Amino acid sequence: MAYTTIKKPSDYFNTKLYAGTDSAQSETGVGFQPDFTWIKVRNYGGSASFEHVLTDAVRGANKTLTSDSTEAETINNATGYLSSFDSDGFSLAAGATSIDAVAGGGRNYVAWNWLGANGTASNTDGSITSTVSANTTSGFSIVSYTGNGVSGATIGHGLGVTPKIIIVKNRTGTTNPWWVYASTIGAGGQLRLNETNAQGSDGGVIWNSTEPTSSVFSVGDNGGSNGSGNPIIAYCFAEVKGFSKFGSYVGNGSTNGTFVYCGFKPAWVMVKRTGIASWFIKDNKRDPFNPAEQTLAPDSTSSEAGWGTGDDIDLLSNGFKMKDNTTSTNLAGNTYIYMAFAEEPLVGDNPATAR
Repeated sequence: MAYTTIKKPSDYFNTKLYAGTDSAQSETGVGFQPDFTWIKVRNYGGSASFEHVLTDAVRGANKTLTSDSTEAETINNATGYLSSFDSDGFSLAAGATSIDAVAGGGRNYVAWNWLGANGTASNTDGSITSTVSANTTSGFSIVSYTGNGVSGATIGHGLGVTPKIIIVKNRTGTTNPWWVYASTIGAGGQLRLNETNAQGSDGGVIWNSTEPTSSVFSVGDNGGSNGSGNPIIAYCFAEVKGFSKFGSYVGNGSTNGTFVYCGFKPAWVMVKRTGIASWFIKDNKRDPFNPAEQTLAPDSTSSEAGWGTGDDIDLLSNGFKMKDNTTSTNLAGNTYIYMAFAEEPLVGDNPATAR
């Protein structure tokens, strides 16, 4: 059975591990020129905290957003920043030594990288013109637009198919959360990437209670998704069989936990309980062998040492399986949403679960 036209998933998504040097540095080995790179310190000593660093080529390489806060976009951040997207990776500008979030000496980092279009196009499919970097093969687009404050406005996403996950952030607002649309919740609700909050029911003001289509997504008059004059960035993800899977599962409360079928061996998994709980991210580079123990949380500045116990999962040949019964992963009867990207597609119909 052919699961995808993508023969090598790492040509479109790849995780890069590296060590900081306390100076400007370039990292290669990603395998492509990223359009979206998400960096996090993995380990550090003392009481310092280090924010997530999210950078994309549409906004510009030196412009940082942080998934763990409502902070506005910063330019040439004093804690260090991504200075350029390169042909096989990215370059970094070091920050102040004690607070360097991207290149600090003695610190280990993880960078998650997605390929867009390596360029942008103007999109007039919606009532608001957007600037889009869309990769229709992998189902990922970066969408930049300026809100008009009008409920029912629409924005073109450039994917040609309906996205299942949309993450938006007001770039200038200091109080607006990172809003997350998930198809399993629907446009009447929302989650917040920067918080542990339970699923909300105010999708009317955020998504205009209108499901996205193959060409546009809809917004209400909320300042975070469509505030008048607000520059907003959106990351849109459509499911591609054999490469990506976005859905939900119900926990069983057992250390022999719920198995989630993806149709591929996951390289990266992000999960959020629809009730109160932290998000968590696992990947196959930080944990090349099962169980995947090392956890980073988009809503937290904590290092792996603070999050790396109690949320174990197995990354298997055709999906992932919970190995704990914690609130964040597998509480009995609770619903969780997830995003997963492939390390390699499943070959044939054999539902084996060996890694």
